[in-house]
Amino acid sequence: MSIIRPFDPFRSERLVYRAVDDSLNDEAFVHEIQRDAEAQSGASYGLLRPESTKASNEFKDHIEKCLLGVIICLPPENENGIAGTPVGILCLKANPPSWAPHRWTDISIDVLKKHQGKGYGGEAIRWSLWWAFQMAGLHRVQVRAFSFNPGAMRLYEKLGFKEEGRIRDHMWFAGSWHDGLIYGILEDEWRDGQRKAGRDLTSCA
Repeated sequence: MSIIRPFDPFRSERLVYRAVDDSLNDEAFVHEIQRDAEAQSGASYGLLRPESTKASNEFKDHIEKCLLGVIICLPPENENGIAGTPVGILCLKANPPSWAPHRWTDISIDVLKKHQGKGYGGEAIRWSLWWAFQMAGLHRVQVRAFSFNPGAMRLYEKLGFKEEGRIRDHMWFAGSWHDGLIYGILEDEWRDGQRKAGRDLTSCA
């Protein structure tokens, strides 16, 4: 049995994860994420409309109600800081209390366009899987994708997710129908993948 010592679970190799603050800065950051229509078109079933500040604040409230809702940040610039520049938002959704025995959750993630292409999204999802299985004791994590977004599909498969289902013609977008896909990963699959990669299961940092 490994020896576990207290540690900070809200860090990964290059990123820090913090709560959403009730501040004007975080309100502005959430709104900046939410008003990126291109990003929302690849992640949301909702009919695209210009994002209002009110709608962004409602989403900010949603983040705080998730099983885990964090702002993805770069490390602080000095030792006095908790976290540095925010780059994205990650949520593990909360299911109703009566669903608790099923021990699963759904991931959603958004990264600001200017911080995309640097691997932050993949690193944050890997960290969230570690948190889900090692800290929260979940059994299954799922994420959704659309058939017109092959980049997201490749990322999820690279991270160990398996395609579990395809809902045909599930989304009307840009004048045509597209399939909705569900990807999932089980705790045993995740642990096997971590061991094969030589990663320490006791910490994600």
